[in-house]
Amino acid sequence: MTMSEEKNSGSRGKEEESEDESEILEESPCGRWQKRKEQVSQGNVPGIETASLAMDTEEGVEVVWNEVQFSDKKVFKSHEDRMREMFESLMHVDHPNIVKFHKYWLDTRESRARVIFITEYMSSGSLKQFLKKTKKNHKTMNVKAWKRWCTQILSALSYLHSCHPPIVHGNLTCDTIFIQHNGLIKIGSVWHRLFVNVFPEAIYGNVQHHRDDETNQHYFAPEYGLAEDVCSIDIFAFGICTLEMAVLEIQANGDTVVSKEAITNAAQSLEDPLIKEFTQSCVRMDAKKRPTAHDLLFHRVLFEVHSLKLLAAHCFINYQYQLHDNCLEEKTRTFDPSGVMAEIKHGDRPGVEIKYSNVSPLELDKFLEDVKNGIYPLMNFQRGLTMPRTLSIFQERMETVKTPSPEPQEMETRKVVQMHCNLEFTEEGTRSHLSLLLKMDDKLQRQLNCDVLPTDSSKDLASELVHFAFISEEDCEKLAGFLEDALCKHWAGPPLEESSLA
Repeated sequence: MTMSEEKNSGSRGKEEESEDESEILEESPCGRWQKRKEQVSQGNVPGIETASLAMDTEEGVEVVWNEVQFSDKKVFKSHEDRMREMFESLMHVDHPNIVKFHKYWLDTRESRARVIFITEYMSSGSLKQFLKKTKKNHKTMNVKAWKRWCTQILSALSYLHSCHPPIVHGNLTCDTIFIQHNGLIKIGSVWHRLFVNVFPEAIYGNVQHHRDDETNQHYFAPEYGLAEDVCSIDIFAFGICTLEMAVLEIQANGDTVVSKEAITNAAQSLEDPLIKEFTQSCVRMDAKKRPTAHDLLFHRVLFEVHSLKLLAAHCFINYQYQLHDNCLEEKTRTFDPSGVMAEIKHGDRPGVEIKYSNVSPLELDKFLEDVKNGIYPLMNFQRGLTMPRTLSIFQERMETVKTPSPEPQEMETRKVVQMHCNLEFTEEGTRSHLSLLLKMDDKLQRQLNCDVLPTDSSKDLASELVHFAFISEEDCEKLAGFLEDALCKHWAGPPLEESSLA
């Protein structure tokens, strides 16, 4: 065989291997989710021996297909109501720093019962992998990056702990924290406690071994597993994570277990006294003396007065639906580069002028995108803040798969970013024709038409659109207010040609 033939043979082998991995093994009942042969690791989750890569055929993105096998159908049935409750709660977890939980269903067609759930695929790897690469390259951790990561993790924990009832993660490690290429941090394995606490004995393969996993024992608080889980065990684990982030790796001296002595030595090696105080407050032996996630956001090492730029960016993102496409680009194009945007005056020395030329439109676009993705959360002074969600999450009722059947109609989860409406009186004059144009956050446009009477309620019209899955429930109140304003102006005065939130 010649060299070229060997190369071609190797190339064909790789292509065949790639084709094997992309082979579709199974589809969801609705056909949207397609399980592939390729397996992925998305953190240490008990009960899930393997997780497979899958394709979301509607969004065109890769996701993770997770399966939990049950050893006995009767046991499975006895836990069905509890599973319904727990998974429904997970479907409502909505935060930019938490791995998205897309959908789940039950399958009892095979000899063993199983739960299948679809989660977001974190392609860039775990925080543990990133820290190892950083240390391998003989680099140290950047303090700004450390603070930004801590803020994002605390943002997610504060969100989970403020839910009713509070959601305790229970498996927070550097393996279950993921970092994206743009610096966005997300925590995964939020469903961990469901498997460990609710029905560990029912899962095929048993999950009790997780508590005996020596490699991650140092993340577990002293009270872990001894009583009902409380939020303080997440704070302890977070403290160990922050210590690892600061020193890149806690040396175990060749042992499989990271000892208390190793943790103490790592903490003592910290040069910044505020970072040292911060980490030590999290890992106090007395759970009652540990601060809450919300309290930690006010710690001196993290707390800062948000810049006007960041506040303005959040305001822009929150009200983006009222702005038309490319409005930022159009606005910045009209500015005179030499014009003064702001001026700081000093009584005893010359002032500082900030010109439009000092601001790069490309940098501004990237900053707004980072704010939208959750890299710079406003969590230092707002409790229970609901953050924007960039991808859809499907809040559907659980479907028990016994025989193939049509998928229940899904609720719309995409956000409306622009609204336009046109109202025209009909010939008889007793009603008007409404044309409504909605632009969704994925660029999809919907054109809706109907006749309206003076007695029609804007709230009823908006609720009907939610019922038929034209808009999400979150947009119902916003659309009702928009229609109320447009209808009032239309019926009260001359014919209204067009109204818009743009």
